[in-house]
Amino acid sequence: MKSVFAMAAAVALLAGCSTVNEWAAIGGSRADGTVRLGYSLGPFQSAKVQESQAVATAAAKCKTWGYTGAEAFGGEIRQCTASNGYGCVAYNVTKEYQCTGLGDKDPANAP
Repeated sequence: MKSVFAMAAAVALLAGCSTVNEWAAIGGSRADGTVRLGYSLGPFQSAKVQESQAVATAAAKCKTWGYTGAEAFGGEIRQCTASNGYGCVAYNVTKEYQCTGLGDKDPANAP
């Protein structure tokens, strides 16, 4: 009985664990000016992500394509990657960003 209680307490503690996740570029289209970012979320994890880090990562990729920045293009998409009898226990999370501005090529920046 004592070990069952200890196990339940351990699971309860783990269930509340949060992990700092960093967005990484996982795809996109230079022609469309879109960047897809993502991260994985494992069992017993809750994510702590920073939108500023996501925008900076997307903007850096966009800048390599000649754009000046990026902005979110919709919300997060969570896809279940592992489940058990209680439901989904692991996810891949993705989010799309639209590249913005064309730098010197943008007519709005013309003299």
